[in-house]
Amino acid sequence: MRFVVLLIVMGFPVLDLYATVRFARWTGVPVWLWLLVATLAGLNLLRHERTAFRARTIAAMHGGEPILRGLLDSGRKVLAGVLLILPGIVSDLVALLLLAFPLNVGRDLAPNTVPAGRGAPIEGSYRRLD
Repeated sequence: MRFVVLLIVMGFPVLDLYATVRFARWTGVPVWLWLLVATLAGLNLLRHERTAFRARTIAAMHGGEPILRGLLDSGRKVLAGVLLILPGIVSDLVALLLLAFPLNVGRDLAPNTVPAGRGAPIEGSYRRLD
């Protein structure tokens, strides 16, 4: 089982580079240019996400934004940045798909709470002590 996992982990970059060389030969774009641009884009994305994550975390601490939404969004962008840094066109396409389709849009990730005075009344009996 370990050998299969090792084979997959070591084989993916090799097959990805092979696909990149074939794609570069088909389009006429030099391989080194494709790899350089993708690496620079990945490094730039990681650098900007570091500062955006810090700002999102501070906003979540002050109650301005749900913390889980910021974590998912930052994790998605960091994974896309790492995939852009990896050499190859297949990993670049997966990174672009991660960036194009946000995973947490439209879902409310904040806990659902009922505001005071608007929920169902609490039934019961009470006695006043003087």
